[in-house]
Amino acid sequence: MVDVASIASGVNTVWVLIVTFLIFFMQPGFALLEAGQVRAKNAGNVVMKNMMDWALGVLVYFLVGAGIASVAAMLTSGQALSFASAFSYISSSGSWVSWLFGAVFAMTAATIVSGAVAERIKFSAYVFMAICLTAIIYPVIQGFAWSGGLLAGSGFLGQIIGAGYEDFAGATVVHMLGGIAGLVAAYMVGPRRGRFDSEGNPRPIPGHSVVFAVIGTLILAFGWYGFNVGTQASVLTANVDAGTLTFNGGALGRVALNTTLAMGIGAVGSTIVTTMQEGKPDPLFAANGLLAGLVAITGACAHVTWWGALIIGLVGGVQTPIVYRWVVESLKIDDVCGVFAVHGSAGAIGTILIPVFAASGYANFGSQLAMQIAGVIVIAIWTIVTTAIALKIADGIWGLRVEEHEEEIGLDRGEHGIEAYPEFVDEGVVTDGGERNQARTDGGEHEVRTDGGEVMDTTEIRTDGGRDVEEQERELRTDGGEDDSEIKLVMAYIRPDRLGEVKKSLAEVGAPSLTVTNVSGRGSQPSTTEQWRGEEYVVDLHQKVKIECVVADIPAADVADAIREGAKTGEPGDGKVFIIDVEEALQIRTGKTGPEAV
Repeated sequence: MVDVASIASGVNTVWVLIVTFLIFFMQPGFALLEAGQVRAKNAGNVVMKNMMDWALGVLVYFLVGAGIASVAAMLTSGQALSFASAFSYISSSGSWVSWLFGAVFAMTAATIVSGAVAERIKFSAYVFMAICLTAIIYPVIQGFAWSGGLLAGSGFLGQIIGAGYEDFAGATVVHMLGGIAGLVAAYMVGPRRGRFDSEGNPRPIPGHSVVFAVIGTLILAFGWYGFNVGTQASVLTANVDAGTLTFNGGALGRVALNTTLAMGIGAVGSTIVTTMQEGKPDPLFAANGLLAGLVAITGACAHVTWWGALIIGLVGGVQTPIVYRWVVESLKIDDVCGVFAVHGSAGAIGTILIPVFAASGYANFGSQLAMQIAGVIVIAIWTIVTTAIALKIADGIWGLRVEEHEEEIGLDRGEHGIEAYPEFVDEGVVTDGGERNQARTDGGEHEVRTDGGEVMDTTEIRTDGGRDVEEQERELRTDGGEDDSEIKLVMAYIRPDRLGEVKKSLAEVGAPSLTVTNVSGRGSQPSTTEQWRGEEYVVDLHQKVKIECVVADIPAADVADAIREGAKTGEPGDGKVFIIDVEEALQIRTGKTGPEAV
């Protein structure tokens, strides 16, 4: 006889594990989203904090957090307090899958905070805050709302109002909590230096990669299916008496559909608002609106109609740029990644609206709406108070903020002694007495490619275009036969997108050797006005590429003409070429000097 109960249990367990792994994949999404919205000098610090959210968080939540959730539920629901029962999951193998599923939710709440306080909080203070959040702050709310505690129908507040709090997958329990904690932390740490002028007006500090932020958003959206759909933990239901299995496709389908619709309309709503306000669609706010639509529907996805999901997602997206500007311009809080607008306010609004758009309705609409509002208030108050206490403790022990010079050079260097984007790396230097591999300039290949895809028939890197000395001496000269042995430096500043054409032009005149540097500067090219999160700033230092080419046996004028040919677009800002006398040259390997060194 087939044991349908065992089959259902096994399938449901595997389903929970799969969606748990999917939710974990949101962590790299958060890392990319946040790293893209900070300056390059702080990108390493951001991803380090995200790793610690997970690494330390799961340990703390296993040893302390999950048990505290049960204790909070017992204390606020009239149950007998039993620490042995609350922490029994630690030694019960049958509880470990459920614990892991709960852990990824806790880690999400912790990770949200890092985006609000990026670029100025001390790493030690942040780690302490993350520990407090996964050990106490989040677990208590988990116990209040999901473990039968204060906000449940049988909990103290639920008995008074006569309804149980509805938050299906954590719009408020996870996301609003993280968003409010982030807002409090951003307020207490203070704004980044230069974020506001002397009169309190916001000044934009653009992040280094909108692309990273958008890719991170899409990774989060992918993981969100595990977050929402995965909360529908029962894929199969067993009828033991009849020996049948029922697939819960309707429940899964509603959650998946509502999640998808809210996600899409959230991005559209935010884009419409920014287009109306700024005249142009903002990709970063579109990404934030997409996430806000997801947050708003997270608590409601199992309860509301599909058209209700559209409205909730639209409201979540529309409010994102509006709330963000209110936080920055009115509250003067530097919420770097807009976590309150995306996670805080969107989560609260979506959860309160559950009774309004419920698919099956509630017997007592007023009681349910009152419970939704009361639950949001309870979670908000608890989060504000406990976050402030945790940060006060951290401030007293370590201080919340890095020193001014560390903020100036970047937290990558100041806090970790690294750079996320190092420009120069000497891979051949060994200081521990080990062997050193010979440095290769051709990537280990015998063929030397100068550019344009052509391969030179030599294994020696030549600076004279590959011609033999005898051939050069026999070459007809245009200067009356005089031997031009003078060394010249041809230096040019060009548009970055013309570098490939310039390299090809140089190869064609026999000058493959060059040095390329990314620079910024100001010349005849007019300044431009750009936006970061709807705040305008003037760009008068334009990105350029500096090219340096030292020649001896090739006419410098030919090199300059080749650069001009490859770099010219006909528009202001094409750049300039300079020809400079070089007094002397010395080849390090051979000791040769003069033109032979070149």
